[in-house]
Amino acid sequence: MKQQPIGVFDSGYGGLTVLKEITARLPQYDYIYLGDNARAPYGTRSFETVYEYTLECVKWLFEQGCTLVVLACNTASAKALRTIQQKDLPKIDAAKRVLGVIRPTAEIIGQFSKTGNVGILATNGTVISGSYPIEIKKFYPELHVFQQACPLWVQLVENNEYNSPGADYFIQKNMGELLHQSGQIDTILLACTHYPLLIEKIKRSVPGHVTILSQGEIVANSLKDYLDRHPEIEANCSKNGQMAFFTTDSAEDFDSHAAVFYGKLVKSAHLAL
Repeated sequence: MKQQPIGVFDSGYGGLTVLKEITARLPQYDYIYLGDNARAPYGTRSFETVYEYTLECVKWLFEQGCTLVVLACNTASAKALRTIQQKDLPKIDAAKRVLGVIRPTAEIIGQFSKTGNVGILATNGTVISGSYPIEIKKFYPELHVFQQACPLWVQLVENNEYNSPGADYFIQKNMGELLHQSGQIDTILLACTHYPLLIEKIKRSVPGHVTILSQGEIVANSLKDYLDRHPEIEANCSKNGQMAFFTTDSAEDFDSHAAVFYGKLVKSAHLAL
């Protein structure tokens, strides 16, 4: 059987936090990870630009043999996924699939809140898209959803400044802004795959009863469920337990940062798009 890995895409390093959980849950499959680091971050870019960049990367992953691609990036999921699914896939190959990270999270977030008030921490792009309130309303119409944009958090993580005093300042500032919207928030979603690296600082800035949710495990469980429900897709995913990593920026830089997100050393190759 030819290589037909599961593709995992992110604008940078953050998707590695999702890939880490996916491979722990589903180690038997082959995976290919693409980080578009040269054009990161996506969170401040327009809908059209994010769509164009994401589609270009998805097409490249398809060319590598992927029949299934996971957008492990909230901004890409918010700004590009629906258009790719509805407009592009029917023309490219109707048998291929692209999945995002927003819907799996929206499906279960209501299970964690007792007060019916949840907070969403995300990039500007994800907040402006309104994707989370829209998707959550489909499953939990009674939930009150409060969003907070955290414009500098991705840069803090990407530049290895997440343990600095500067990070403390911005986390406390944005968390204060979120909690000021409602004192009843008891569940907060880290709706950006970079944010798990800040989770300890985030926990220190909220009351002890507040639940903080990361997406990696949620997405991994959802992917397993998806493959169980779609044996025709699952059959087209090769199973040799192999990994490949690509970045549109410096492979050396990628490798030096990636271990923090993925939990182990990686060896990537540069991709010129």
